[in-house]
Amino acid sequence: MELPPLLATFLAMVLAAVILRTLKPTSSRRVYNLPPGPRPWPVIGNFNLIGALPHRSIHELSKKYGELVHLRFGSYSAVVGSSVDMARLFLKTHDLLFLDRPRTAAGKHTTYNYADITWSPYGAYWRHARRICATQLFSPGRIASFEHVRADEVRSLVRGLFAAASGGAAAVPVRLNRDHLSTLSMNVITRMVLGKRLFDGGEGAAAAEGPGRRWASSSG
Repeated sequence: MELPPLLATFLAMVLAAVILRTLKPTSSRRVYNLPPGPRPWPVIGNFNLIGALPHRSIHELSKKYGELVHLRFGSYSAVVGSSVDMARLFLKTHDLLFLDRPRTAAGKHTTYNYADITWSPYGAYWRHARRICATQLFSPGRIASFEHVRADEVRSLVRGLFAAASGGAAAVPVRLNRDHLSTLSMNVITRMVLGKRLFDGGEGAAAAEGPGRRWASSSG
């Protein structure tokens, strides 16, 4: 019986991965003292265990394997902390070891070779950029100067929710969700940076909203 092309391709990838792992010299493999975690599948790793709500999937895994879990996504390993103590360990005690983000194509091509502060590696450039952000963007005076923008966008969101809930026969149940808050945040940012709102029907929304959401998704 002839296999479907997609299944045949997947089986070939699995077989190639198994062969390469078998042929790789044992002496050249570095052995790490990793925390417990589910056994990964060839090629895909543990992607099969992550559902539509990743934080809930990881929470379920932490109940089985503990507050520190080792996962594998494709060829990448990840160690996930799922408690306040682990968060403090990563973000405060050993923060300098975990400042850098993984290098990805999205980070390279959308931030001019990792020039953005959120993507650049820790070092002199990052420290200088952080000082500029602290004094020119996030100082109390600068934040207060854009208070009217945040207030306008919150009022716009509330008006939209009220209109949807009081539309008579066309009224729909109102659920404040991630899309509403994402639109609110992006409109605040674009008004601060560009002087106009680009999302949720504003001028240029059709041209900016799709690429903006794709960039946010690819950047994690």
